[in-house]
Amino acid sequence: MDLLQPQNYVNLNFDHSLWDQVFTVAPLVVIGTKEEDGYDLAPKHMVTPLGFGNYFGFVCTPRHGTYNNICATNHFTVSFPKPDQLINTSLSASPRTPDISKSNGIISALPVVKAKSIKAPLLANAYLYLECELFKIIDGFDNYSLICGRVLEAYAEKDFLRMSETDEQQQLYSNPLLAYVAPGRFSKISDTQGFPFPKDFKR
Repeated sequence: MDLLQPQNYVNLNFDHSLWDQVFTVAPLVVIGTKEEDGYDLAPKHMVTPLGFGNYFGFVCTPRHGTYNNICATNHFTVSFPKPDQLINTSLSASPRTPDISKSNGIISALPVVKAKSIKAPLLANAYLYLECELFKIIDGFDNYSLICGRVLEAYAEKDFLRMSETDEQQQLYSNPLLAYVAPGRFSKISDTQGFPFPKDFKR
């Protein structure tokens, strides 16, 4: 095979985050946790299913309340917001202040609902919800950690549920998804194509 042609590429500078030097596409979710006498919500984009079973993970840091809340309670929720919930998703990232708790200052102003099986909030009207118990935390990614949860409950809005008799392109056109284009941008996904898997492909 041919060697990579360096004139077409630029070496990324490891003195800065390499993920801030190019655009990448990611899901955007809101993590909910119980926090002392209140609650916390925080948007995250470094998120993923962990395998094809009932496991979900996201990147966080011990510097954030989300990490410490999960260590204290062993539970968290995941809300997948719709594109028209972008502002509420952004507001959930509002910083704490020393004068008022985030629960009283931010969460009380957002549309939230209670999770069914754990004590943590969900962002109201999202299209997919997960309620998770802590499975394990993997520390050591510099100042960041991978928080892994086991999904206890999962529920989706009916219009977003995949069904064999539904045209998938039309379904996504009518019910678009919200994506985070890191760093610092977003997109509404409604125009998609079927992926050209090789013949007899199996996962």
